[in-house]
Amino acid sequence: MAAHLLLSALLALPLASAAAPLGPDTTAHAPAQTSTRLSWYRPRHLVLQTGGGLGMVAAGAGYSFWRDHADLDILVGYVPKKYAGSTLSLASAKFLYSPWVLSVGEKWQLRPLMAGAYFSYTHGTINDEERGQYTKDYYWFSTDTRVGPLLGSRVGYALPTTTTGRSRYLSAYYELGSNDLYLISYAQNRKGLSPADILVLSLGLKLDF
Repeated sequence: MAAHLLLSALLALPLASAAAPLGPDTTAHAPAQTSTRLSWYRPRHLVLQTGGGLGMVAAGAGYSFWRDHADLDILVGYVPKKYAGSTLSLASAKFLYSPWVLSVGEKWQLRPLMAGAYFSYTHGTINDEERGQYTKDYYWFSTDTRVGPLLGSRVGYALPTTTTGRSRYLSAYYELGSNDLYLISYAQNRKGLSPADILVLSLGLKLDF
């Protein structure tokens, strides 16, 4: 008797499944997922630094490329009149490449070498707008535009990732740099100048977002 009841129940299952009402089709009404990837023109980080020939204080924003191995930063700097004879405002761009990115534990990241170059324009230098004070060829170099190499290192502490899963760090860095005028002066006067005379140090912070 029990065997007959079990057999009847098994045979009835396909019929019950076929007769069961179908649930509402939600696939046609599912909201489309929107991409949260940042636009190409939106900066990836903020930078704050002092020194380096880019201003007593300089701040700006930047972009990361090549899987975060390269950075391009745009900064605006400031030097008070007290320290420069006139109030200086500087606009600069610097590019740095990090060939190695090392993980130190779970939270720390080290970039032992960063190499690159910078360009800066200074507004407000003394005599830069006084026409006729010097002959046209008195200065053989530009008094307001500088370019030069950069070398440095950076260490970062991991922050919560972005909504897209991108890693974020709060980093501290140093950079040693020089410029075209210093390098030419050193090449022409090695006996009177040492490498320490033509190097400038910058210290800064970088915040990813």
